[in-house]
Amino acid sequence: MTSQTEPLWQPDEDRVSAAAVTRFQAWAAERHGAPAHGGYEALHRWSVEDLEGFWAAVAEWFDLRFATPYERVLGDRSMPGAEWFPGATLNYAEHALRAAEERPDATALLHVDETHEPRPITWAELRRQVGSLAAELRRLGVRPGDRVSGYLPNIPEAVVALLATAAVGGVWTSCAPDFGARSVLDRFQQVEPVVLFTVDGYRYGGKEHDRRDTVAELRAELPSLRAVVHIPLLGTPAPEGALAWPELTSADTQPVFEHVPFDHPLWVLYSSGTTGLPKAIVQSQGGILIEHVKQLGLHCDLGPDDVFFWYTSTGWMMWNFLVSGLLTGTTVVLYDGSPGYPDTGAQWRVAERTGATLYGTSAAYVMACAKAGVHPARDFDLSRVKCVATTGSPLPPDGFRWLHDEVREDLWIASVSGGTDVCSCFASAVPTLPVHIGELQAACLGTDLQSWDPSGKPLVGEVGELVVTNPMPSMPIRFWNDPDGSRYRDSYFEMFPGVWRHGDWITITDHGSVVIHGRSDSTLNRQGVRMGSADIYEAVERLPEIRESLVIGLEEPDGGYWMPLFVHLADGATLDDELIGRIKSTIRAELSPRHVPDDIIEVPAVPHTLTGKRIEVPVKRLLQGTPMAKAVNPGSVDNLDLLRFYEELAATRRAS
Repeated sequence: MTSQTEPLWQPDEDRVSAAAVTRFQAWAAERHGAPAHGGYEALHRWSVEDLEGFWAAVAEWFDLRFATPYERVLGDRSMPGAEWFPGATLNYAEHALRAAEERPDATALLHVDETHEPRPITWAELRRQVGSLAAELRRLGVRPGDRVSGYLPNIPEAVVALLATAAVGGVWTSCAPDFGARSVLDRFQQVEPVVLFTVDGYRYGGKEHDRRDTVAELRAELPSLRAVVHIPLLGTPAPEGALAWPELTSADTQPVFEHVPFDHPLWVLYSSGTTGLPKAIVQSQGGILIEHVKQLGLHCDLGPDDVFFWYTSTGWMMWNFLVSGLLTGTTVVLYDGSPGYPDTGAQWRVAERTGATLYGTSAAYVMACAKAGVHPARDFDLSRVKCVATTGSPLPPDGFRWLHDEVREDLWIASVSGGTDVCSCFASAVPTLPVHIGELQAACLGTDLQSWDPSGKPLVGEVGELVVTNPMPSMPIRFWNDPDGSRYRDSYFEMFPGVWRHGDWITITDHGSVVIHGRSDSTLNRQGVRMGSADIYEAVERLPEIRESLVIGLEEPDGGYWMPLFVHLADGATLDDELIGRIKSTIRAELSPRHVPDDIIEVPAVPHTLTGKRIEVPVKRLLQGTPMAKAVNPGSVDNLDLLRFYEELAATRRAS
């Protein structure tokens, strides 16, 4: 794939020379054998060819504090099971609070709710609260390795609880309070937490949502709990037997940091879990620490003068990633509320009010703003925003153009892609590289990202499987309750033993950028021509009548192939012959005549996982006749009733 156009954006010389990655390269050339010339491409090549040299340089550049020094950077380098920095001990929370030593009165957190009025918390205050809570956790008997859970929105208390847990060597895990009891229990029951932090409810879309009944159910169904901590977001008193948050965080106590081995578990994240129980993914204190300082400090170019805002919830890995902004001394914005309340432009208003320098959101939000006629530059002062980043799904070409036209021409647009599985990015932002429409700038440092054909041959300019051929420090140390590691191996290493296969289709272009085409396990493969579902969505959802769509490619028993497109229409739209004709002609003209759907079917809405991803594979299984109970985990879906439509459609097709 060759770029057909000039770059949409190119950093000027001042930005390139000022970027941390430029300074890092010059320094690493002197100290660690990195190439002094050749820019990012040469630096990336070195970073994957000399893993030990690169990661040693990252640790030294960011001044990681090893309480016990490491013996070597990489012991066993096989995947899975790579052994990073053996012998080293450290603490993630100690690094997250380092800025409190030098800038105690500067702002660490900006808390924003639907009033859009930022409330600052200083580094000194954050450190004090973490110290007080960590001491209380120890008093409650929390020991290294014990799990601590949060049923919390994106509020400062969640950050304090995470950091206090990490300080004592506990293992953090969280769900957002819009998750129902069953979804939370499917996650928390696996890891058996000893402490539960919870709110009485939350505010979203201008309404209060009481969660006290759900909390009571969680308490009853989690017998491992020794303590429940009540955070009165809606102002209710603590229920019987629960501890009150203010009493645990009022002491003036300096935090004591447990120095744990590099591979000691830091937190448990959960996959979408569309079939079976969600995978409980365990990542390490050291692995996350070093991966996140690289990602945030070099790729996102964040430092003490920056303000980092990413719209997320505590049920998504981007929240953990956002909190890690503290590692670079950056002010972190915690927005708790609806992304589009009181109007579609809400997130831009938050970016303005907080002075965000890096603003992250979803591709879906960008496209919603474009459709709603939002004009960010006209209506908001976004002069401090240097970069707008997107993830969750590929940012369509129209999204790049809209950001360029409606925010600022000199805007660094960073479409990034990674996964919960590594709590980081495979392909990401690079402040020194150009931005091409529809493309992610480059593979990340230390990440040997490749596109492979089914036989394991690397491809350039062609669609292939996203693979990573060397270990990354933030890869899971294990899955919870997977004693022989079989579930872990089956998830990533079954297709190409010893090589991480992520389950996305990608193209690596001739100039090193990356295009994401969607999930490889729900890819459309018609007459040998493969296409990601994201390509279809990007084309179809430009039409103003289409709110959202879902495309499925179904291999049929007779060797045929049925490809229906399900469309959720905008208010007032009708799926008549004229609209069907326009949908088909759009796909034929912009993508491929082979990928014109066989049927276009109106649906009341498109089902998603709880983290907002369209549910493709379970719908495919339902259409193939798999019973609902085996096709999908009901606790992972935002609206189970939407799936019954596909179940009934499958039965009707079988009958006919």
